[in-house]
Amino acid sequence: MTNRTRRLNPTVLALMIITLGLATSFVHSVTLNAIVIAGSLLYLFWQQMPFKKTVLILLIALPLALGSWLSFYFFGAGNRVHLAWIYGSRVYAYLTLALTLTLTTSAKTLLLSLHQHLKLPNTFVYGVLAALNMFSRLRGAFQQVRYSAMLRGQAYHLWQPRFYLRLILIALNWSGDLAMAMTSQGFTEGAVRTEMAVDKLPKWQYGLVMGLLVAYVAAAICWRPW
Repeated sequence: MTNRTRRLNPTVLALMIITLGLATSFVHSVTLNAIVIAGSLLYLFWQQMPFKKTVLILLIALPLALGSWLSFYFFGAGNRVHLAWIYGSRVYAYLTLALTLTLTTSAKTLLLSLHQHLKLPNTFVYGVLAALNMFSRLRGAFQQVRYSAMLRGQAYHLWQPRFYLRLILIALNWSGDLAMAMTSQGFTEGAVRTEMAVDKLPKWQYGLVMGLLVAYVAAAICWRPW
C-alpha cells in the first residue's frame, strides 16, 4: 500500500480542519484539545512526515503557546489554571490540525481537489496557482528593482511605498501576460473543461468527517472533560 492510497483526500482534510477548528473554538476542554493534538500527530506519523521538521515547527510555536498560557494564568478571571491550559493547548490544537493538510498536500493538489468536489471556480483556482508559481519570479524582480535603483544612486527599502509601487507595476504586466497565455491555451471563463486527472474521494471519508465532529461534540456535551 503506497502513501498516496493511505492518504485522506485533501477536500476531506480541509473540511475536517474547518469543522474541528470551529468546534475547538467553542469547547473549553484541555482533554479534547490534547486528543486533537494526539490524533493529528498520529496522522502525520502515519503519513511518514519528517520527524525533525514536525518537531521544529512545534518548537517554533512554543513561545505563542507559552504566551497564551502565561497571559491567562496571570491575568485571567475565574479558574485561571484551567483557562491557561485551555488556551495554551488550543494553539497546538490549531497548529497540528493545519499541519495534517499543509505537510501532506501541495497547494496545487488542494485547489484541484476543492475544484472537483466543492465546485471551486476555475478562474479562482488557476488565478491562485498562477500567483503561487510567480513567487520565484517575484524574488527575482525584488532584486532587479533594488539593483536598478542602486545604479541610479538610490536605495529602496522595504518600508518605502515607492518600492512596492514598482513591484505592483511589474505584477500588473505579468497579469496581462498570464491572461494572454491562458486564452491562447483555450481557457474560457465559465466554459466546460475536461479534467485531465480525476481526484477520487470515497464516500466513507465524508462519513469520517461527520463521525469525528459528532463524537467531538457529544464528548464535549455528555462527557464534559477537564
